[in-house]
Amino acid sequence: MSEDVEPVPTKPTPAVRRYVIYAGVLLVVFLLGLVPMWLQARASADRLAEAERRLTLAGMQGNLASAAIDARRGDYEPARQAVSQFFTSLRAEIDKGDTSGFTPAQRAGVEPLFAGRDEIITLLARSDPASADRLSDLYVAYRKAVGGWSGSERGILPRA
Repeated sequence: MSEDVEPVPTKPTPAVRRYVIYAGVLLVVFLLGLVPMWLQARASADRLAEAERRLTLAGMQGNLASAAIDARRGDYEPARQAVSQFFTSLRAEIDKGDTSGFTPAQRAGVEPLFAGRDEIITLLARSDPASADRLSDLYVAYRKAVGGWSGSERGILPRA
């Protein structure tokens, strides 16, 4: 005596349907606000990464210039520390590979600069006046390897 009873589909009540429509409209409005902000945040992150890259390169050049100036003035220990920091930063930047601030040609150009690292640091540790000339030569070689820019040419440093 069991009868097969088929369930009768019920229509959603107008209140439930209204809430679903409100939720859908709210979701669309949320996404319309989210997408432009996401695009703006992404562009800001790209600009920040570029500024950090430029700051790193300018800092390395500044360390090397500082070392050359300190050595010329006879301040050999600060010069030794600055040139050591330069070589450490340069090695770290080169080791980044394709994410480095240097192009592949620039990375290849600065690699030979490491050949004289120990000699320059030793000259500075001995307070040898010849280290000032070596640091000046190193600075010129570095600028030549990275394209001869002074920083202001690429918008890194303010123009005088």
